[in-house]
Amino acid sequence: MVKAILLVAICYFLSPIAIAKIQNKVIYGDDNRMQYFQVPRADVREVADSTAAVIRNSALTAKSNGMTTVKAETFQRVMGLCSSEPYATEPSGAFCSAFLVGDDLMATAGHCIDAARCAQSSFVFSYRMSSQDQAPSEVESSEVYTCKSVIERAQTGSEDYALVRLDRPVRGHRPLTLARSSVKPGDNLIVVGHPSGIPTKVTDNGIVRSVKSQYFTASLDTYGGNSGSAVFNQDTLEVVGILVRGESDFVYDSKNRCSISNRCTEDGCRGEDVTQISYISQALSKAQ
Repeated sequence: MVKAILLVAICYFLSPIAIAKIQNKVIYGDDNRMQYFQVPRADVREVADSTAAVIRNSALTAKSNGMTTVKAETFQRVMGLCSSEPYATEPSGAFCSAFLVGDDLMATAGHCIDAARCAQSSFVFSYRMSSQDQAPSEVESSEVYTCKSVIERAQTGSEDYALVRLDRPVRGHRPLTLARSSVKPGDNLIVVGHPSGIPTKVTDNGIVRSVKSQYFTASLDTYGGNSGSAVFNQDTLEVVGILVRGESDFVYDSKNRCSISNRCTEDGCRGEDVTQISYISQALSKAQ
């Protein structure tokens, strides 16, 4: 418990990217990340449309034309990546991910937000690539929602979740369906979020490894910045959990003096931890 409290205190004073590095993730087997526009299943694109990037208000500037600019350095520059790394030139504007669970309610990881950071954070829908070379330097201002309050939050060694109320009801995106039962080992998963803060990536073919009452562990191709991502059952597309922590993201390439993604076999390394969605279901029953 002391370690958890200390981590919260440290994260508050760190940059968004530093927070992302604390909650590391990794690639398992093949890299299954896809751009939103590359996803072949229309139903997967529909649920992905109800996910959002969590972005510092200081990085957002509303303009008179109804658009909001998103200030961001490239993924390569922020993380010191080798130029060969996938998505290296994309902007890294987000520090966490989130998803819609009510008209004005978002779920995310507990380490992503607290009462103090609420006033500094916005939830931005449609922060995604429109084509392979078209990065989102701006979004429609109507897609930007500020954090009004943190309704419920936990961050311990096993519990990590938050339910947030927005400044207004969300338009144009539907609340996601939450699973009523836990996953089982061997279940296939999809995760949607913002690895290392870059535009939306959809990752399929994750596999549940083990299940505990508070969280489960799975092989999912995710990074810091994916914290707070919705994890779906690949067949039903119900949300089964919140991506919260995992293996180290990057390893240093001493020859080229830059970093590359850490890669594990499909069943290797520690796996990625996912908070059970039942915590959000219980919080919703009290909030609505």
